[in-house]
Amino acid sequence: MPARGAAYALQMIRRILPLVLLAASLGACATRGPGAEAAASPGDPLEPTNRQVLDVNMAVDDAVLKPVAQGYRAAVPEYARTRIRNVLDNMAEPRIFANNVLQGRFLDAGHTTMRFFFNSTVGVAGLYDVATDFGIARRTGDFGQTLYSWGLDDGAYLMLPIAGPSNVRDTVGLVADGFLNPISWALPFSGNVARAGVGGVDLREQNIESLDALRSGSLDFYARLRSVWEQRRNAELGRTGDTGDRLDVLEDPGSAPSTVPAAR
Repeated sequence: MPARGAAYALQMIRRILPLVLLAASLGACATRGPGAEAAASPGDPLEPTNRQVLDVNMAVDDAVLKPVAQGYRAAVPEYARTRIRNVLDNMAEPRIFANNVLQGRFLDAGHTTMRFFFNSTVGVAGLYDVATDFGIARRTGDFGQTLYSWGLDDGAYLMLPIAGPSNVRDTVGLVADGFLNPISWALPFSGNVARAGVGGVDLREQNIESLDALRSGSLDFYARLRSVWEQRRNAELGRTGDTGDRLDVLEDPGSAPSTVPAAR
């Protein structure tokens, strides 16, 4: 599978190259202009606009996203939520594999292949994360990370509508990852929308307490959220010694570690 996957990933470069060029051009344009407000900080020249987007995001979250996540937690037992999360994670493994190959991380690509095989078979279509029990830890791999490994700078910090914190490079990578996962090709449009919707609700459910804590415990919620996201992203990119686990969860890296073991 790694050899076939490598050929597949290389074929995807043609599809993704325009996005790479777009990221480079946006990164070059996203510099502080003469009319930028003084409140904007280095690395965040769009801060005034980003703050407005965050305000809208939080209004939508308070009205819709958080209540839906709370209802999901109340209606679906933790055991079932874990099974759903495992299936979603398993469906992302081909995307992780492709990015591992594009980054030249062939050992990680092999581990990701084994994870997908064991969890899809012994783990009953991904319902159970048996690969972790076998000592095969989940690898990271997204196209924003791939662009970073190819030398592309972060670009300006961005607050995306609904999707939340990002930057220019990772926003382009987010779009490209849709092309890199063959499972996305196999699903009809409605299936992809459903998968994204369930994944979003599940992610929000995991972050109910952590996001509430960030909001209530921050003098400047925007600045604190940006800091936490950047620390998490730096860990994923290997800029820090913290490799972490489930880095998509908004947990403050400076806080005390949780004593509750993760369910598998």
